[in-house]
Amino acid sequence: MKIEQVALITYTIRDFIQTPEGFRESMKKLADIGFKAVQISGMPHDVLPPEEIAAICAENGLTICATHEPSVMILDEPEKIVERLKALGCKYTAYPFPSGIDFTDAQARSEFIAKLDKAGAVLREAGLVLTYHNHANEFYSWDGKTGLEHIYDETDPENIKAEIDTYWVQLGGGCPAKWCRDLKGRLPLLHMKDVGVREASNPIMFEIGYGNLDFKGIVKAAEESGCEWYIIEQDVCPGDPFDSLKMSFDYIKANLVD
Repeated sequence: MKIEQVALITYTIRDFIQTPEGFRESMKKLADIGFKAVQISGMPHDVLPPEEIAAICAENGLTICATHEPSVMILDEPEKIVERLKALGCKYTAYPFPSGIDFTDAQARSEFIAKLDKAGAVLREAGLVLTYHNHANEFYSWDGKTGLEHIYDETDPENIKAEIDTYWVQLGGGCPAKWCRDLKGRLPLLHMKDVGVREASNPIMFEIGYGNLDFKGIVKAAEESGCEWYIIEQDVCPGDPFDSLKMSFDYIKANLVD
């Protein structure tokens, strides 16, 4: 992994990018930390047109490596996602969360997976890539497989790639490194999110290197599977999220990059 491949998802700083001014200031702060890439998420589409988002990122030396787009729009209006990604100059997006999908319902599962595959085909035909971002709920099992296994087994590998989230795999009872290995050739994006416990045995999100996940093993497995972007995400931070992002970035730079 090279430092240029290390990005962050702007969902971590979502409270700071709800206005054009806030977005511009935030991109400058990220560049000052040392980031060279961002995944755009957590900012409503009406804050800035995609062309202006791309221009501000470019001014700060930030590549837009990926996005998260609304779940319903991806499934029902994938052509709009194609238009937005091309305006951003971005190849990858991720289906962010299976909102309203009951993985215990066989018909709902099958319909969801089929729509996901179909949306991925639309993006692929446009030269773009749809990935799937997991949480813990996809680890519900039926027919001897987890929901996440069904998603990847029942979609075309050319239509649906992976954006494995290390924290949620761990909470779901899976092994992040194994998932990276199992998705060799299908893992362009990795969400790096650490997990640990402070009190009451409740798991919480930590800055990278400050929790308990074996990121050296995870990164090695992801590299062997062809991962292109290593994206820091911390949904909840103990203080200023820019401070948490710097802690994660500095740890990765000192311990995980070539």
